[in-house]
Amino acid sequence: MLTVAVLISGAGSNLRALLEAARHPDFPARIVVVGADRDADGLAHAEEFGIPSFSVPFRAFATRDEWGEELGRQLEVWSPDLIVLSGLMRLLPASLVARYSPHIINTHPAYLPEFPGAHGVRDALASGVTETGASVIVVDDGVDSGPILAQERVPVHPGDTEHRLHERIKPVERRLLIDVVRGIATGDIDLKTAS
Repeated sequence: MLTVAVLISGAGSNLRALLEAARHPDFPARIVVVGADRDADGLAHAEEFGIPSFSVPFRAFATRDEWGEELGRQLEVWSPDLIVLSGLMRLLPASLVARYSPHIINTHPAYLPEFPGAHGVRDALASGVTETGASVIVVDDGVDSGPILAQERVPVHPGDTEHRLHERIKPVERRLLIDVVRGIATGDIDLKTAS
C-alpha cells in the first residue's frame, strides 16, 4: 500500500477528491498525513476523514531553507512513499526536493510546459489561446518544469473568466491526480524512469 503525504495552502479541493478516492478499499494508496504552510481551510478535510495533519507556517521562519528543514522533519515522522503538492503555493527548497526526489508530484492548471507559475489560468486567458489544460508532474527544483506524468487539454470558451475556466479545469486536474497516484501505487507509473 502506497503511503501518501499531501501538502496544501488553501481550500484543498484536490485533497478532498484524493481522500474520497482513498476511502475505497480497492484504491491502492492511503493518505497518512496532510500538511499546510498556513492555517489552510483544507485542513478541515483531513479532520473530517480522520487523517492527522500539521502546519508549518512559512512566515514563522527567517528563510525558505529553515522552513523546508522543519517541513522535512514533519514529513520524516510519517515516512511517506509519495508527497503530493496539492495547491501548495510555495516553492520547496532545493534541499527538500533533493531529499525526496522523484517521489514528489504536483498538479498544475495548465498544459505544461505552457503557462507555468502561480497564474497559469490567468496567463492562458491573457494569451488568447483556445485551449489550455491540466497537468501532473514530478517536482524538480524549477517552477513547474519537472517531467510530465499526465495531462489533458481543456477548451477555453468565448467569454471565459479566470474563475469559470479554472472551475472547468479543476475536475480534470482531480481525475488526473487520482489516476497518477493509482498508477504509482500499482507500478504502472515508475517515477524513477519518468524523471
